[in-house]
Amino acid sequence: MKVQTQLEKLEIEIERLRKEMIDVASDKGYTSQESVKTSQELDKLINEYLKLKADYDQ
Repeated sequence: MKVQTQLEKLEIEIERLRKEMIDVASDKGYTSQESVKTSQELDKLINEYLKLKADYDQ
């Protein structure tokens, strides 16, 4: 799979998870276990995106 395609898929998934995290945090609180778990998943995706982008831009 092309790097550009991977980046685009990650962008979509990051946005989806960001919205989910906001919904969960609004419903269950920012410190709920589900909010923290979703936030950690989002962090992993963002880190993956940034690493892939940095490697691609070189």
